[in-house]
Amino acid sequence: MTPTNALSDTTCMQSSSAYAARVALIEETEENRDKDRGRVEEAEEKKETFPMKQILLMEANWYTSPEEIEGSPSSYASDVYQLGILLFELFCPFSSREEKSSTMSSLRHRVLPPQLLLKWPKEASFCLWLLHPEPSTRPKMGELLQSEFLNEPRHHLEEREAVIELRERIEEQDLLLEFLLLVQQRKLEAVDKLQDTISFLCTDMEEVMKHKTILKKKSGSCPELGKDDYLISSLPSMNIVDSGDSTGLGSRKRFRPGLKIQNMEECDDNLGDAQELDTPNENNESLLSKSYRLMKNFKKLESAYFLTRCRPIKPSGKPASRHSPISSDGKGSIVLTERSSVNNLASKELYSEGRQSGWINPFLEGLCKYLSFSKLKVKADLKQGDLLNSSNLVCSLSFDRDGEFFATAGVNKKIKVFECDAIINEDRDIHYPVVEMASRSKLSSICWNSYIKSQIASSNFEGVVQVWDAARSQAVMEMREHERRVWSIDFSSADPTMLASGSDDGSVKLWSINQGDSIGTIKAKANVCCVQFPLDSGRSLAFGSADHRIYYYDLRNLKTPLCTLIGHNKTVSYVKFVDTMNIVSASTDNTLKLWDLSMCASRVIDAPLQSFTGHMNVKNFVGLSVSDGYIATGSETNEVFIYHKAFPMPALSFKFDNTDPLSGQEMGDTAQFISSVCWRSQSSTLVAANSAGNIKILEMV
Repeated sequence: MTPTNALSDTTCMQSSSAYAARVALIEETEENRDKDRGRVEEAEEKKETFPMKQILLMEANWYTSPEEIEGSPSSYASDVYQLGILLFELFCPFSSREEKSSTMSSLRHRVLPPQLLLKWPKEASFCLWLLHPEPSTRPKMGELLQSEFLNEPRHHLEEREAVIELRERIEEQDLLLEFLLLVQQRKLEAVDKLQDTISFLCTDMEEVMKHKTILKKKSGSCPELGKDDYLISSLPSMNIVDSGDSTGLGSRKRFRPGLKIQNMEECDDNLGDAQELDTPNENNESLLSKSYRLMKNFKKLESAYFLTRCRPIKPSGKPASRHSPISSDGKGSIVLTERSSVNNLASKELYSEGRQSGWINPFLEGLCKYLSFSKLKVKADLKQGDLLNSSNLVCSLSFDRDGEFFATAGVNKKIKVFECDAIINEDRDIHYPVVEMASRSKLSSICWNSYIKSQIASSNFEGVVQVWDAARSQAVMEMREHERRVWSIDFSSADPTMLASGSDDGSVKLWSINQGDSIGTIKAKANVCCVQFPLDSGRSLAFGSADHRIYYYDLRNLKTPLCTLIGHNKTVSYVKFVDTMNIVSASTDNTLKLWDLSMCASRVIDAPLQSFTGHMNVKNFVGLSVSDGYIATGSETNEVFIYHKAFPMPALSFKFDNTDPLSGQEMGDTAQFISSVCWRSQSSTLVAANSAGNIKILEMV
């Protein structure tokens, strides 16, 4: 036991010694670190202060005279030397410390910078006199005061300042001259462009005069034309260039470009006077009202003309038709029947010349139709019986094939069918639908079959597509293949057994009413918001998507689009075919766009023919409908806008009143918007509905 205890004590003593040594080493290391840190901080302070000390030493060395450097005491001559150094620094600025050090070192050897000798020769000579190495040669105070440098007349200095000022003014004049030359160059370029514009304007006027001459030659068999010319020539206060009428439309449907109006107030006065004239002078009123609308939109019409004029014209298979739509009450262009013989006689000749001047027909058609109507008039207000229902938002409207009935559908889960003429002609407190069909879910879209009069297709928020028989007031078919809400549905006009639907599940499905399953599926990259068949084919389809694009498919190849239309900045909410080759699209980017599908050989079309702006649409589905070149759409300002395909600005608009359907009182809710619009076929009448459930039948007049 004893040896073991002794060994333990020895081990403990050794451990204690080692611990003490380790502690001492750690303390010494920390002291060394503190010393090193102090040295580093001191060195950094020295580094920070050293440049300033060095600069002061250098400055003192520069201002020390040669005799002081040799050890002689300071004298008056030394002060003169320092004055020379100071004067040199005043006249010779430096851009850097290194440059100053080099120049001052050279000055010790009486070497001056060349720029000082060139710019200030007298001052440089005076400095050299003050900096002479011999103290006795430096000037005394009396010599300094009597020196030519200090006693130079002031007018020399003023003359020098005047020269500098003149130089600056000359430079300013050079700047102005350069600006004016640039303006002249641009204006000359504008003159060249204007001369080109005037040149083809003259050419276009000659072409129109040729058309007029042809029509005048053919007008001998129609005495009514002479009456129209007499009416136009009898306008006493108007300066009119009789450019004729190449469209066969009556005076209600035309406007003379030579009609000049001094100002809008004068136009309004003339309009007021025209209303008091007799029946023969109604043509004068028509001309005046059209001229007012023309002058109001003159800039936009001018832009549309140049756009149409410069657009390449593709030869078509038949002459363009420029007939105005016939109104629902049977009134239309009276001269259509009166001039039918003239049109038949001249059609071939006009068509052959139209191929050479193809811009005339599209622009003239647009201009005549743009000026054919002056406003939207309410023909009837639809007063429904379920006004207590808070969910009256109408999501979709559709007319049957004959324009006799129209159907409404929306978030109230009902399809209601109304007789259009009965609502227009019968003034009732409440209008009841002739047919009402209930759905299990909110309805997003409906479409009437263009062949089977009683057949209506619908889509709802649960992704179900249904086909209804309105004659029996029941659903006859139900398809449940979509996984999410179906936004749009459309029957094919060319093949009335075919149906298409677009859904939030990113798919377009093709259906046949002869079988319950889909016959084809197109997989899209984003939500599909609208689908539309062409007017004359069941083999192709267009649809708009949430990826801001429109896709045009040949249904014989469902894997790859025939063409992709790129130009919208937000979701494409509607697509409608204007004719067989032109399609119009609506988007929540506040625009409608017109596209030409004849250019789809390039696979991608990124330049629309026209962009229509004027309405507001940034959030909601506001409706879109097309008829005979007129495009109707809604707006989030609770207005209906009418465009014509030829012009980018609205032709007409109508604002819904924010009134309570029950009390008739004005409502403070400004968040109402137009939710759906639909043209009545072969007429100038349309039905429009807003988010509050108000439905109006409007007519262009």
